[in-house]
Amino acid sequence: MKIKNIVVGKVEAPLITPFKTALRTVHSIHNIAVYVHTDVGQIGIGEAAPTAAITGETLGSISCAIEQHIKPAIIGMDIEEMAQIMERIDNSIYQNTSAKAAVDMAIFDLFAKHHQSPLYQLLGGYRKELVTDITISVNDTEEMVKDSIVAVQRGFHILKIKVGKDPAGDVERIVAIRDAVGHAITLRVDANQGWSPKQAVQIIRTLEDAGANIELVEQPVHCHDLAGMQFVTANTLTNILADESVFSPKDAVTIIEKRAADFINIKLMKTGGIYQAQKICHIAEANGIACMMGCMLETKISVSAAAHFAASQKNITMVDLDGPSLCMKDPIAGGPTFDNDRIRLTDAAGIGFS
Repeated sequence: MKIKNIVVGKVEAPLITPFKTALRTVHSIHNIAVYVHTDVGQIGIGEAAPTAAITGETLGSISCAIEQHIKPAIIGMDIEEMAQIMERIDNSIYQNTSAKAAVDMAIFDLFAKHHQSPLYQLLGGYRKELVTDITISVNDTEEMVKDSIVAVQRGFHILKIKVGKDPAGDVERIVAIRDAVGHAITLRVDANQGWSPKQAVQIIRTLEDAGANIELVEQPVHCHDLAGMQFVTANTLTNILADESVFSPKDAVTIIEKRAADFINIKLMKTGGIYQAQKICHIAEANGIACMMGCMLETKISVSAAAHFAASQKNITMVDLDGPSLCMKDPIAGGPTFDNDRIRLTDAAGIGFS
């Protein structure tokens, strides 16, 4: 089975409510869809999410990277040459990780279809069902409390609370949500790089003293401020999760060596796809560091690929794959089933799309 052509398209999905973080506000998903065609008529599918504030990519840059750099590098290669294909994708252009991820997952989709197996089974097959959190966008306290209650009513038991836009009011927001949903609900806090190291320590310690019982705090300070991450991790009891600080296996090694976080968040749009995500997961596991599987604002296409990878790995103990739950409707049929907080893998070959 040889790669014959790569076609770039678009996938769109309006959000149920605006997605707001310390970095951006989004009302509708506008992503790149990728279709890798083979000489036997089989098609692999992938998706790239342009997140300029994090990866530096746009719709135009992703399309250009795939069409002008990645596509010429792998056309004609046999799908069984996985290591060589992935090497060529990685070397075809510097960074552009979301563009690489879209093609990477399409290749993995084809590889699993070629072997007539669900992808998660080929990658390790550790489990078949996942439990995801759902994001509560940053807003005023009253609206965040309302959104949290609605999420719990929908059937979600883990909430990821976005903060960092207004550090002075973040404790109030989080405590109010805890009071509203009770202690049976797990709360994760994501500052999206919005705090200084001293602010982070003060806020987290205040939450600890208030008995807010936060499971973890994600990326409290700027991604390049590893000394700040070290400071926060060393001076708080709450677990710290590195997100934007970890794009590559090398980044994971650095975070672990510096003890700059307790957990690592793996996202395909940051790693450049499943191939590099495997390396990060294995490095973390070898060092006793658990991982979360996360996503950007993605539709069911790429979130399904991430779900297959997460389901295959024992060391991925936390899941933040709520993209489809934030959309008004699925843009594509097939794939895993997303039933509120439950993600269930099917026996369909590849990532589940025909």
